Amino acid sequence: MSKAHRGKGIRDQVSRGRGECPVCKRENVKLLYEQDAGGTKVKVCKTCRAAIKHGKKSLPAAS
Repeated sequence: MSKAHRGKGIRDQVSRGRGECPVCKRENVKLLYEQDAGGTKVKVCKTCRAAIKHGKKSLPAAS
């Protein structure tokens, strides 16, 4: 199984891939999953990615 979203694979990203999720507003979570928000790519956390996929949440409007 690939471990692209753990340790060594995220060390080259800004703040090691951590920040505030634009969907759920939680802070210091790993933002490793790209979602398309009106033509722009937005990085979201793992739980929000699953919720968006199943239609339970939606991405914020691109500004």
